[in-house]
Amino acid sequence: MAEGADQAHAAPTDVADLLARAAAEDPDRLAVVESGGRRVTWGELDDEVSRVATGLGAAGIVAGHRVMLVLGNRIEFVTTYLGVLRAQAVAVPVNPTSQAGELARMVADSGSRMVVADADTVTAVREAARMLQEARAVEHPAGSIEADLLARLVVPRIVVVGGTLQPGERSYDHLRADSPRPVPPLLDPEKLAALLYTSGTSGRPRAAMLTHRALLANVEQVAQVDPPMVHGDDVVLGVLPLFHVYGLNGVLGVVMRHRAKLVLAGRFEPQGTLDLIEDEACSVVPVAPPVFAYWRGVEGLRERLGPVRLMLSGSAPLSPELATEFTELTGIPVHQGYGLTEASPVVTSTLCSPSLQPGSVGAALPGIELRLVDETGRPPEGEDPGEIQVKGANLFSGYWPDGSLGPDQDGWWSTGDVGFLDATGDLFLVDRLKELVIVSGFNVYPVEVEDVIREVPGVSEAAVIGVDDPETGEAVVAYVVSSGDPATLADAVRTHCEQRLARFKQPRRIEVVPELPVGVTGKVQKGRLRGMERRRALGLLEQ
Repeated sequence: MAEGADQAHAAPTDVADLLARAAAEDPDRLAVVESGGRRVTWGELDDEVSRVATGLGAAGIVAGHRVMLVLGNRIEFVTTYLGVLRAQAVAVPVNPTSQAGELARMVADSGSRMVVADADTVTAVREAARMLQEARAVEHPAGSIEADLLARLVVPRIVVVGGTLQPGERSYDHLRADSPRPVPPLLDPEKLAALLYTSGTSGRPRAAMLTHRALLANVEQVAQVDPPMVHGDDVVLGVLPLFHVYGLNGVLGVVMRHRAKLVLAGRFEPQGTLDLIEDEACSVVPVAPPVFAYWRGVEGLRERLGPVRLMLSGSAPLSPELATEFTELTGIPVHQGYGLTEASPVVTSTLCSPSLQPGSVGAALPGIELRLVDETGRPPEGEDPGEIQVKGANLFSGYWPDGSLGPDQDGWWSTGDVGFLDATGDLFLVDRLKELVIVSGFNVYPVEVEDVIREVPGVSEAAVIGVDDPETGEAVVAYVVSSGDPATLADAVRTHCEQRLARFKQPRRIEVVPELPVGVTGKVQKGRLRGMERRRALGLLEQ
């Protein structure tokens, strides 16, 4: 009896064990609710996850195999993700709006043996599989899938949730087993749990390797925040996409840890999401910064957010002015945080700060250390800004497949972000060393978009930058040099990007210019392009 009690209270080593514990203690309590009305209890959810895990094993998925999830926010995302982890395989959640070419490169890179799609995504998944079959059939394939990616390619089997099957495909209902079989416990929390794609500075797909240890550590670090982000009796809005680390672990993982109720929404709609908050009495609302801009003009906003006790903003910086305006409109303070995919994700929160300061993203969570370094690797003087480095059990194990560029031998990892720490320990973000553009909380690497634009006939050069946008935080702008007819080039670039890139990566505006500004080394001076955009925003440059 004592041994069983010790096991019940031992620290979990498997993310799916959070669900098992919730089901053992509160089997009849509601766990996940969809905006369309479907709902499952913790006991039902645990049983379904075990059936999926058993079905994956019967389908030949064994420990370490990768399974890609191309699904929107729905109960089957939750059951498949946790089923993959319970089967001791590796989940690869990706953006369900990804185009076929993007999916093909991620499938090849990850070596995923199975892709689970739904009716909204299966067309792109099928096209990606076709591209991969064709690429593997020729000795020297042309196109955007590099040889080293194809070398580890396994053309995946496709599983479809709620859609019509084509020959060779399997339905989700047939994947899940009629009766679950027990799965041996995961004894090593250093086992890989998930690959999460963040793109890369080279434009190639780059996946952060997150272990069970890292994901569980961040869930526990969040649980130690006082005042708590989530209570057991909270109803948490799940409008953040589950494929994104913020939704996957910062919301789903934390909800499981506290046995709260998760309300899933397929997408954010300014009015529809407010209706959902009212109908389900959501008390904790984690969102990305664009949400505040969409809601600023809604009539009766204070009353419609009546059930909300806590607003959380993350995934991108929120302007102090917008945060202040929102609080004045609603009476609800906005608590911000700073996080990264590589940190599973939460690093700081204003809930950890002595007071709520405009512009601050808060202090480090318990168990996480922060420090700043200058270009020589030394601490900056006084409160001067420096590159942010992070240390903690929540950090990733490097980038797939070889674990490169992970934490150093002392456990510190350089984020590429620049900030300063005030005397209270609050972090303020200043800039990014990376040229990353953040659109609605999603990362866009300019070189990836530039490579796609250069595929268009008539384009001799391209440069992509981010500009401020009141709705999405930043938007993508492309400067293109024409080697042909400039009159039709912008439309050709736009059409090609729509075919090759997810919507959030597509340029909002395309500027056809005679030349790009370059320095003495020939490198494009994107700072000058950003200066032009600032002058344009101020009305100093002709539109």
